[in-house]
Amino acid sequence: MAKILISDAVADNCVHKLEQGGHELVFKTEKKTPEELAEIIPGYDAVIVRSATKVRKVAIDAADELKLIVRAGVGLDNIDCDYADSQGIKVSNTPTASSAAVAELALAHMFALYRFLPQANITMRKGEWNKKQYKGHELSGKTLGLIGFGNIGKTLAEKAMALGMKIIAYDPYVDETDLNVDIVDLEKLLLNSDIISLHIPHTDETHYIINEEALDQMKDSALLINCARGGVVDEAALLKALEEDKIAGAGIDSYEDEPTDNIDLVNHAKVSVTPHIGAATKEAQARVGLETAEIINDFFA
Repeated sequence: MAKILISDAVADNCVHKLEQGGHELVFKTEKKTPEELAEIIPGYDAVIVRSATKVRKVAIDAADELKLIVRAGVGLDNIDCDYADSQGIKVSNTPTASSAAVAELALAHMFALYRFLPQANITMRKGEWNKKQYKGHELSGKTLGLIGFGNIGKTLAEKAMALGMKIIAYDPYVDETDLNVDIVDLEKLLLNSDIISLHIPHTDETHYIINEEALDQMKDSALLINCARGGVVDEAALLKALEEDKIAGAGIDSYEDEPTDNIDLVNHAKVSVTPHIGAATKEAQARVGLETAEIINDFFA
């Protein structure tokens, strides 16, 4: 049927379903630059990537047979989508498969920060018993502000409401919702949220949407959660806000540069960190793999 380059590792169910579809699969999952991808990509009808492989203009120009690029995941910032489209190459992703996983990680960071889980883990392993120091907060009754109200934002809203949270959301592309969520402007969200969670792509429009000015508008008791994309938060401004007690804490899964070398931010006492694992659950990856294979099989059918 089609010759497919698997440029980043995918779940076994994806491989099996593609093999059942009669496709020729070639695995080249080692880390590569866009220029190195350009040397590999000629002759392939489709390419599967996750977040590691960057499909830039140089690779698209070299792709003499390419008809389809599939991002096994949500974000498309690692693909030059508009240029691919101009060359007649379709770009697809799996926008709903990892929503539950990312939403649950965002909640995990909220729990971690409100109940001092990172600090308690470290100090107890040192033999300390800091029970009186770790008087935290409950999520119930707090206002959660969602920046971005797509699939992940809506999934998180539903889970947070089950915990008794009030939800407000800012999304310039959403005017109303059938959920019990107030759609507000960004300023109102910044001023009124106890916790702000980002669920947006990194674009020119969203670059540094959380900057020094935005952080200044937040409550000094507020938490910031970023399980979205690096570049939507100004990390230098965030570190400054944490050091000056302008906000109470941050949960971070996505960074401007990955792997991050922002050691001061990662090691800050008010920060809970994970290495961009929002979609990294077995269940989510199985759904991503199945949806990726279905996209390819349907396309070439």
